[in-house]
Amino acid sequence: MAADPTRGRLVTLFSGFKKFLMRGNVVDLAVAVVMGAAFGAIVKSLVSDIIMPLITAIFGKQDYTKLTFTINKSSFAYGDLLTNVISFVSIAAAVYFLIVMPLNHLNDRRKARLGIPEQATATEKELLAEIRDLLASQRNSN
Repeated sequence: MAADPTRGRLVTLFSGFKKFLMRGNVVDLAVAVVMGAAFGAIVKSLVSDIIMPLITAIFGKQDYTKLTFTINKSSFAYGDLLTNVISFVSIAAAVYFLIVMPLNHLNDRRKARLGIPEQATATEKELLAEIRDLLASQRNSN
């Protein structure tokens, strides 16, 4: 009985796919997407249940989705956009202040505790000058 070459290719194909799925980056990305969806629901609730009523208390008018303006008989609905912009800014602020900033602070404290020196980040202009100097020195040595 001869071995089936198609079966061997399928096994190789699926083993490569399995390795891809089990890599840390893919699993981390899947967890991030699920956590992001849950976090988005929380922030959406925060915006619709707390922030928008506060704005309503200050400026009046509860239903922002019906806010429009008209130019030359064309109606532009901007209320829903306004709500989504507030939601986006709230999500971005929450992610920064609740996740990014504390993690950066913890990372800085860990580096200080371990004695890891701060790396000076070169500007783009400094890097280009260094490349220019390296190329000039290579031309002069040839």
